[in-house]
Amino acid sequence: MLVLLPPSEGKAPAGRGAPLRPGELSLPGLTAAREAVLDELVALCAEDAAANDKALQVLGLSEGQRGEIEKNARLRTAGTRPAGELYTGVLYEALGLATLDTAARRRAARSLLVFSGLWGAVRPGDRIPPYRCPMGVRLPGAGALAAYWRPHLAEALPEAAGGGLVLDLRSAAYAAAWKPAGDVAGRTATVRVLHARMVDGVERRSVVSHFNKATKGRLARALLIAGAAPRTPSALVAALRDLGFTVEAREGGPGRPWALDVVVSEIH
Repeated sequence: MLVLLPPSEGKAPAGRGAPLRPGELSLPGLTAAREAVLDELVALCAEDAAANDKALQVLGLSEGQRGEIEKNARLRTAGTRPAGELYTGVLYEALGLATLDTAARRRAARSLLVFSGLWGAVRPGDRIPPYRCPMGVRLPGAGALAAYWRPHLAEALPEAAGGGLVLDLRSAAYAAAWKPAGDVAGRTATVRVLHARMVDGVERRSVVSHFNKATKGRLARALLIAGAAPRTPSALVAALRDLGFTVEAREGGPGRPWALDVVVSEIH
């Protein structure tokens, strides 16, 4: 099973590990594309760090976030952390990789793949420095990053998926960088989290962003702890229901993924 995750804006500080070695990251077929984005981002931010507002505008940052520009300027020399430790947002807090037992951590290393505007996609064990480069950014040279990464990921991801299930927990911006096609699409399940509540005796459902992320983190964690290894979307639905999740499924078809709604009644 391959589990696709978004990154988080929240990141831990630079680690004490050796500086970035792009050639040692997972999915080596992405190395040249990563180097190109990295070079452009570092050059943009090194020029802008203390000068003008170009990098702030390109990255969609406020004046108070200028420190993010300085971090980007030092990407080649900053200390690194495993990606599984670097991301600290709501989803990753709920996922709690550091608190998994040894077997579950091994499963996470094999199955989790984090999408990124800078790296394309990385594994939890890949050592990277803190950075700021969302998938929605349009760099002056590379252009819109979702479009930039699409052909590169289209080559790398089917091999990473192999013949197994793909569980897609990405947000829309990151889903735009790779859309499973053909046979892989038929083995893919996307997840939406809905909050169900009663209003004047009628059930109302809505998407809640913060809780959506937390639930996806808990869902991935539950699968890792249980050692669940479903190979088809229908088997995934059964596994999630066995783990206590309320799941409604819409079957896919040739070239179309399954769509799963995870329905929750409490927000926490």
